[in-house]
Amino acid sequence: MNSTSQWAIPSLIDNERLGAFQWRVLAICFVIALFDGFDTQAIAFTGPAILAAFNLPAGSLAPILTAGIVGMTIGAMTLGMVGDRIGRRPTIMLCLAIFGLSTLATAWSTDTREILALRFFAGLGMGGCTPVLLALAAEYGPARLRGTIMTGVLLGLPAGAMLGGLLAARMLPLIGWEGIFIVGGAAPLAMLVLVVFLLPESLYYRAASGDKAGQAYIANILAKIVSRPLPVDVRFTVPESAVERASVRALFADGNAGKTVAIWAIYLLNWVAWFMLLSWLPTVLKAAGLPAAQAPLGTVIVNAVFIICAIPLSFVLPRVDTRRLLALMFAVGIAVTLGLGFAGQNWTLVFILVGAAGFGVGGQQIALNYLIVGAYPTALRATATGWAIGMGRAGAILGSAIGGSFLAWGGPQTYFVALAVPLILAGIAVLSLRLQRAEPGAAALASH
Repeated sequence: MNSTSQWAIPSLIDNERLGAFQWRVLAICFVIALFDGFDTQAIAFTGPAILAAFNLPAGSLAPILTAGIVGMTIGAMTLGMVGDRIGRRPTIMLCLAIFGLSTLATAWSTDTREILALRFFAGLGMGGCTPVLLALAAEYGPARLRGTIMTGVLLGLPAGAMLGGLLAARMLPLIGWEGIFIVGGAAPLAMLVLVVFLLPESLYYRAASGDKAGQAYIANILAKIVSRPLPVDVRFTVPESAVERASVRALFADGNAGKTVAIWAIYLLNWVAWFMLLSWLPTVLKAAGLPAAQAPLGTVIVNAVFIICAIPLSFVLPRVDTRRLLALMFAVGIAVTLGLGFAGQNWTLVFILVGAAGFGVGGQQIALNYLIVGAYPTALRATATGWAIGMGRAGAILGSAIGGSFLAWGGPQTYFVALAVPLILAGIAVLSLRLQRAEPGAAALASH
């Protein structure tokens, strides 16, 4: 082998089994996502206590909930790009510091304006962290496992929300809403210390720099992953993508306009419903008569079912008609939300239906990428996914903002009936689509 030999980093990783070093990277990414999920939902399950502490009506929580989602959207758009410029590892550290310090400071807020500002900054950190975590996790795993790896890391978000709900249910009466934010801020700051010592940099990023130090770093890391010896004179590379990023205009050309409008509507409306449910569920259950200490259990149940459903869905989706499965999910979601509207204080039935919402309102989050795969050719999928998720984030902001208005206007029953409306409209949009059968594994590549 001569000194000009080049070895592609992805090929080296793809030919290996997941080893201890890669499991460590994936575990760190999962735990950070766990803290991210906890912090995302912290304001939801502490909302009733904050309203009581400041003597405010339920509708006053909407700007605070919305501020965090807006911050997440801006963070994903800006800090996500920072990861391509300064590296994945320093970006993750920056994001951990931002949302850890902002969450910790929330515990000492003296009015809701301070909470609103701090939730916005916490959202910046949370939003910026997720795409960088996914990119790093995908790079360290073989391509054949990329979909499973990304799904696994993403499950840290609902798992964190579920753990937060359990903590709030047990500890909120003892440590108050301030204590929840102290825990939620201290944990990621402690994780920041571990990241400094244990999380490696992206090999793709170091290869792009082209310097000797970067090549030495890559060789040192790959020696922990690759089973065969690596020559000292090899140069490690990352092949450039063979497909240029398509323009947004292409999403409306060549007969794609109808599909694009329908898919954007599905993302928008599903995220409206999902975030309306996640953001307001504890407050709504308390308004319906459930004791405040038990209200966070709704968050625990809906996220637990979401996690349980996500794993089999990730295996089933490449093998079924995505359109029909999504139509079934929306039908379940509509039935569940209408059922919650008339369940009253039959708490056993309420919690059964709340659990079913993890599939009928939240499960679509796992399935939506497969719409992109079945609707567009490979060259358009990255652009289509990015813009569809942008529509979804807009729906998340809207859902977080409007839930309190329906609750204040007509109480829990009106809230749940209103929750069915975006699901009905999304179901209609799904039925309007005509999709091709996606090739296995393509959705993971589209989302990456």
